[in-house]
This record gives sequence, C-alpha cells and structure tokens, in this order.
Amino acid sequence: MTSSAEPPEENAEDAAQPEADAPETPAETPPEAPAEAPAEAEAEAEATVGPEPAAKPRGRYRWLKVVGVVTAFFVLLGAAGLWYLYQQLNGNITTDHVTENELQAHASERPSQGPTSAENILLIGSDNRGDGNGKYGEDSGTQRSDTVILLHIAADRHSATAMSIPRDLMAQVPACTKPKGGETRPKFEQFNWAYEFGGAACTIRTVEDMTGIRIDHHLIVDFSGFKKIVNAIHGVDVCLPEPVHDKQAHLDLPAGRQTLNGEQALGYVRARHGLGDGSDTGRMDRQQGFLGSLFSKVTSNGVLLNPTKVYPVLSAATSSLTADPGLDSLPELYDLAREVQGIPADKLNFLTLPREQYVLDHNRDQLEQPAADKLFATLRDDLPVTVTADGHPGSDSGKSSGKGSPTTSDTPTATGTTAPTYRGTTAAADICGKTTK
Repeated sequence: MTSSAEPPEENAEDAAQPEADAPETPAETPPEAPAEAPAEAEAEAEATVGPEPAAKPRGRYRWLKVVGVVTAFFVLLGAAGLWYLYQQLNGNITTDHVTENELQAHASERPSQGPTSAENILLIGSDNRGDGNGKYGEDSGTQRSDTVILLHIAADRHSATAMSIPRDLMAQVPACTKPKGGETRPKFEQFNWAYEFGGAACTIRTVEDMTGIRIDHHLIVDFSGFKKIVNAIHGVDVCLPEPVHDKQAHLDLPAGRQTLNGEQALGYVRARHGLGDGSDTGRMDRQQGFLGSLFSKVTSNGVLLNPTKVYPVLSAATSSLTADPGLDSLPELYDLAREVQGIPADKLNFLTLPREQYVLDHNRDQLEQPAADKLFATLRDDLPVTVTADGHPGSDSGKSSGKGSPTTSDTPTATGTTAPTYRGTTAAADICGKTTK
C-alpha cells in the first residue's frame, strides 16, 4: 500500500531539462547601473588583460635589430675599405730583388754582422732624370747617387747617427755587374759613379768596403718621390740668410724663415752654386739641416699617430720608394718610422764623414785619416757619437758653419768611455739657429 505522503517519482532526465513547450520566464532585470559603471568595468578589464598596445615593444626590438644590421654592414664596409687602403699602400712599394740577388752573390766578401741589434740603413737619393724628372737635366738613360746617407740606429733605439757620404769622394769601387749585363773592373773612382756602374748593389758594396760596416737595408728615393713626401707634410721650414735666385736649381726665394713646398725643397737641398760658398760641404750641411727640420715637423705634429695625417705621408713614401725585401712592406716601414720617431731629437745626429781635398785633384775629396777610420769603428761597435758646430766638445751644436773639413776630438761620456766629437748638428737644432728641446 502506497502512502499518499510520498511525491510521485519523476524522471531524472525530465527534471534536468525544462519542457520544450514551457514558456521562457524572463529573468529579473537588475536596477539601472550608474553612468560610471562602463568606464570602471573597462578599467577593470584592462587591469586583468593588460594594455592594448602590447605590440609596441616588438616594434622597438625590430628597429634595434635593423640598426644593428646596418651598423654591422658599415663596420664591415669600413674594414673592407681599410684593407683596400692597406693593400694599396703595401702594393706601392717597389722591391729591389736585383740588388738583393747581387749582394747574395758576393756574400763572402761582405762585412760580418755587428755585435748588437743595431741597424745600418743606406739611404740613396737618385738623380734619375726619367719618370717626370727631365726638368732637372737631360735623361741619358743612366742615374747617379745624388745623395747617400748611412743611417746607424743604435741597438737601444735611443740614438741614431746619419752620416753623409760626399758624392765627390774618391773611393775604391769593386767589380760590379752592370744594369744591362757585363761587369766593370775594380777602380779608384769618384764615389757617386758606383751607382751608375752597378746600381744600389755596387754602391752598398763600395760603402761596406770603405767603412767595414755591414749594410742591413737600403731605401732609394728619386726627385719626384722627395717632392711628394715634402708636400704630404705640407712643407718644411728653412732659414735663408739672404735671398736666393738660382735658375739651375729652380729657386727664387726671399731671405728669412719660410716653408718650402716639395719643388722648392728639392732645389734647396740640391743646389751647389746659388747658395752659400757653392761647395759640396755647404750642400750637405743644408741637407742635414733640412732633414732635422723635417724630423721636427713630423714629430711635433704627431703625424705618425694621426690616421688622417699619416695616410698621405705613407702614400707618398710608399709610392716613391724602392726597398730591399726586408723593408718592402707597410708594417716594416711603419715600424722603422716609429723607431726613428722615438729617438730624442738631441740624440739624432747628422754629420759628414771626415774628408779632405784629394791630393791629385782639389775638386775631389779623400778620407781624412785617422778620423774617418775612428768614426767607422765607433759605428761598427755601436758606441756613442757626439756632434757640435765646430767639432770641439762643449760647443753649441745648434749651428753649423758649413766651412772647412770636419774636425774630431774626444769627450768623456757618462759611462766613462770616450766618445768622438765631430762637426755636425742634431734634430734638436732649429734651422734658423735656435736650439729646441
């Protein structure tokens, strides 16, 4: 018997879903919200989801990426440009394989290497009339050594001596191979003929035979190259005691201190008859003073440490030089320049080897002995050399009289040894007679 109190049993599925036919009962409408509600809801939504412009950082990262790519491109482009300039400068240098081969063929006749790491470099100024140099004389197809300087750089790189060798000096020239084949006979001849007889190799062997000093390297520069180098540093200062008008040397200059361009500088260092007493001694004195002024110009302006200034100098130098295989690359030449630049100006000496009139021809010179041999031995042993204006210890080295043959005497050094003193000048001597420090 069923109790009437129990409700009738309903189907679970029917209970879960309302009848399809049953009408929808509208939900109770809440009271109208205040006007601020949508704004508050929007702010609440933003706090939950985050701000809309989430793409902005990605755009900024894209821009930084583009900048990085462009920067890398220009860095690579700059590196490629530097490499091109390096290759261009390096390729400008002419390597003198002919001289190297000739010296190797006579290796057994050459002096032995010195006892230290000192370097001896022969600087040769060629009077080649070709290659655009015809205005300085007729091109006969030959050339002579217009200027020869033996540069001795001390092993400690704290001093150097530049010794001029007169072109009119009588010297024993060995048998040399001619540029176009064949061989000359050994002869006692004017020094600058060695270059015409057998080029740089013959000149080097003549210097080695004369001095007993082993030449480690050589550099050759002609007239055009000299002018390029002077112009690259915007001229070199000189001081003239009186006006100069020399058509042969292409010089027309007023008296006093002035800056010479390449063309003027070439006439200045080559002239013999329009300046001073017309002697070769005076000409070499001017060359030495000019080189000291050039050294001061380069070091005072920081040329070798400034890329914008050093490139024109390197371009002029490399395109003008013929060098042995040991100095035929840009790094080797730059290292040499830095070594010389690091030498104190008052320790860069300029002098002419001791000589006197040749007994058989007063228009020629011969070595003055024993002074010459003493100087050669001093350089071979890498010992100190002192120069003064008159060749006497303690005199002012800032000026050079340019008269007479060099004299020599001895002066004690700080180490207790005796350093020979020669007539000459230093790079610390201002070309107008004032000594700089």
